[in-house]
Amino acid sequence: MKPILLQGHERSITQIKYNREGDLLFTVAKDPTVNVWYSVNGERLGTYNGHTGAVWCVDADWDTKHVLTGSADNSCRLWDCETGKQLALLKTNSAVRTCGFDFGGNIIMFSTDKQMGYQCFVSFFDLRDPSQIDSNEPYMKIPCSDSKITSAVWGPLGECIIAGHESGELNQFSAKSGEVLVNIKEHSRQINDIQLSRDMTMFVTASKDNTSKLFDSTTLEHQKTFRTERPVNSAALSPNYDHVVLGGGQEAMDVTTTSTRIGKFEARFFHLAIEEEFGRVKGHFGPINSVAFHPDGKSYSSGGEDGYVRIHYFDPQYFEFEFEA
Repeated sequence: MKPILLQGHERSITQIKYNREGDLLFTVAKDPTVNVWYSVNGERLGTYNGHTGAVWCVDADWDTKHVLTGSADNSCRLWDCETGKQLALLKTNSAVRTCGFDFGGNIIMFSTDKQMGYQCFVSFFDLRDPSQIDSNEPYMKIPCSDSKITSAVWGPLGECIIAGHESGELNQFSAKSGEVLVNIKEHSRQINDIQLSRDMTMFVTASKDNTSKLFDSTTLEHQKTFRTERPVNSAALSPNYDHVVLGGGQEAMDVTTTSTRIGKFEARFFHLAIEEEFGRVKGHFGPINSVAFHPDGKSYSSGGEDGYVRIHYFDPQYFEFEFEA
């Protein structure tokens, strides 16, 4: 399984995201560049230029018309996917940590960090109303005073957002009223990543408490747990198999003290139902910060602390592989 290596960033990768068809891969890092690549051969299609700080998050809407990015330069920006033109600039008081389009691509949400005396907020903008963007006033703002949001995604049908917090809590906020619909705490430490399944019925979390967990996306009921011995930075669900891939490794600041072999920087594959690990893929020189499955399930990508994005196409053995019960 020889990966395609994408070199387009100078600093560590923060998030990678496929569009819905999977022909494009968006990557952002702790540098100001937002890159978009052809996922089939790793050719760089272009960049979105304008941010002046680390970019924490990226999302593309359903028909890949618009791209949304959130950055530590205290802004969330909307881009025209095809031309790279900046369509909207939403200024915030602190760094934007997560962002996303709803199902219809009309409403965006983003959350800001708790820093410099400002508390963490989730803001909702309706892109069909230009006055909200011009005045920089969201139609709804939810304060999160307890612990800041570290990852968030839209729930099924855009009715709510599912947010993971620094404390390990998971909240479901209504996108209509802003109230907390469900609140649970299954993780003991910060939730680094949340990714939905293809049909949005389940989602998987990745946490600093060395586990990744599977939840029901409407009730937030805890289903499965995948245990490792290092913090998990990212987890993704396969669209056509009962497989989940985890990426992680120890904290970035401890990396220099161990050799790469002991550092456990492999992407790890677990079976969804029996919670057992069945494969590892090596390659990164440092922790993996973001993983994503291609929407057709035939390949996956990982972005690491080393600034590289690797696209892996699965061998035929992967598709024939079966568990012995």
